[in-house]
Amino acid sequence: MRLRVASGFTLIEIMIAVVVIAILVAIAYPSYLEHVKTTRRGEAKAALLELSQFMERKFTADGCYKCGTETVTLPLTQVPRDGDTKYYDLRLASSPAVSSASYTLEAAPTGAMSGDSCGTFKLDQTGTKTAGASNCW
Repeated sequence: MRLRVASGFTLIEIMIAVVVIAILVAIAYPSYLEHVKTTRRGEAKAALLELSQFMERKFTADGCYKCGTETVTLPLTQVPRDGDTKYYDLRLASSPAVSSASYTLEAAPTGAMSGDSCGTFKLDQTGTKTAGASNCW
């Protein structure tokens, strides 16, 4: 009589593999999420620099950032530009208000980024950058 050789995995072997995968996911997933947040912040920062260039072109053409009672309309108001999901609202800051010689742009977190501890990023006409948290932006 021949003995039949068993093939396949035992339950213990499968459970060990599941535990190893769970440990790897527990380590890697938070790191991945932080990388995604950093990328979104970088995109918002780049959009603010683009808006700053828009304001400087306006100043070059008109001689002022906000002339008289005019309302300044920014060409870009959210990050990302397209789609229903937005991570940052881009706007002219109300304090200090935009004037003929100065402005402050800000990127305020919204949507999935609303709980971000880094807060709002601001950029003014002199290129001064102000961040909600010093080591984030």
